Amino acid sequence: MSALICGSFAYDTIMVFQDQFKNHILPESVHMLNVSFLVPEMRRETGGCAGNIAYNLKLLGGEPLPMATVGEDFTPYRDWMRQCAIDDRYVVEIPNSYTAQAFITTDIDDNQITAFHPGAMSFSQQNQVTDATGVKLGIVAPDGRDGMLQHAAQFAAAKIPFIFDPGQGLPMFNGEELLHFIHLASWVAVNDYEAQLLQERTGYDLPTLAQQVEALIVTRGGSGSSIYLQQERIDIPVVAATAINDPTGCGDAYRAGLLYGIERGLEWQTTGRIAALLGAIKIASHGTQNHSFTLESFSSLYQFHYGVPFPA
Repeated sequence: MSALICGSFAYDTIMVFQDQFKNHILPESVHMLNVSFLVPEMRRETGGCAGNIAYNLKLLGGEPLPMATVGEDFTPYRDWMRQCAIDDRYVVEIPNSYTAQAFITTDIDDNQITAFHPGAMSFSQQNQVTDATGVKLGIVAPDGRDGMLQHAAQFAAAKIPFIFDPGQGLPMFNGEELLHFIHLASWVAVNDYEAQLLQERTGYDLPTLAQQVEALIVTRGGSGSSIYLQQERIDIPVVAATAINDPTGCGDAYRAGLLYGIERGLEWQTTGRIAALLGAIKIASHGTQNHSFTLESFSSLYQFHYGVPFPA
């Protein structure tokens, strides 16, 4: 069974400034800011929520089916997808546009200055959920605003259960729109900051919002995650990582674990554990798609950390 992953593909250009921003930005002069940072270290990574989720789900042995709009510069990324055996039939190129891109400069204190160009992502509404066949499960991940609204409505109309994962796109929607997403979705996944914003904009607390869906999942970084069901809350502890090198993409890895567990009808505690382990594997690697494992090695890690066999 294929999981349709509606969301973004992006290139992340990451530059490292070997000093502190605060040493070069004068607070009294921010009204006429004009600074330049020498960045001898730079790398370009494949990213975007749909791409990251699909990559992790494929490592688990799933069959991700990403749906996105990309630019004319997407060829190297598409080659990578095909190398990973990820189906790209619904990744559509928009003429005269760039793939979404983030330009991230990080200082030695891990502060970041980011410029984001949405590019072809702004045309995501041109894709239709109904174009995909054989889909029984989906996710609406961060994407163009119109695309997120339309894809949620299309999943619901087709009676395909889906995860609403607003991510960094959450500020684009008001409380009424967020409640509409929740009404259409079967599950909601947010991080702790997004959970706070979700409560502020809708006027409802998490237990109340959880009554509207089968599960509301909140990730809390190093504090683990919580799965709010209608009658209970399941807390999933964090898995100790071998190294903490790059948290970017950990949330996407976690969501791939959710899709894997939901697709197989696993219990929520098991699903949360799979998702947490994926996040721990990802955080040890720089970039969002540079980690790798076999299903056998993942199964061994799962048994090592949880003391029970992996439900392959």
